[in-house]
Amino acid sequence: MKKIAIVGIVASLVLGFSIMAQEKQNAAQKIKVAYNADDYKLFGAPFEMKKVLNEKQMLKKYKGLKKGDTLTVIFKSKINSVCKKKGCWMRLSLGNSEESFVRFQDYGFFVPLNADNAEAVIKGKAFVEVVSVDELKHYAKDGGKSKEEIAKIKKPEVTYAFTATGVYLKK
Repeated sequence: MKKIAIVGIVASLVLGFSIMAQEKQNAAQKIKVAYNADDYKLFGAPFEMKKVLNEKQMLKKYKGLKKGDTLTVIFKSKINSVCKKKGCWMRLSLGNSEESFVRFQDYGFFVPLNADNAEAVIKGKAFVEVVSVDELKHYAKDGGKSKEEIAKIKKPEVTYAFTATGVYLKK
């Protein structure tokens, strides 16, 4: 009887350790998101796609910023719109109808005009800014908005802004 009890205890321990090891491995796989650079086209300066935030995590970071704060981050999101004249800015989704307005450092590079709805991984500085009415109208015009839509812009807007040093677009 003692032998059966000992065998049962040993089997339980082995099974328990095996389950724990499997759970740790599954958790590690969920955390590690692999980005293959061959799947992306680079614009601007190259960077390692490590510690990449998703839309929700980025929105949470923005909500913690005050005017004057900056935060260097890498995040991944869908492009909602791109400047239709040069590709000199883009709007990335942050979820919940929120967006990040992205410009490119020193006007040094642009993204394709047809990059709408593409997946982007970007690196740079996130900050909060107040955008004037004139600037909002300029961006609306560049974005292909109608004269009626542009005329509706009457007040400045607090914007989740981003200056990108590099952008990877999913091919």
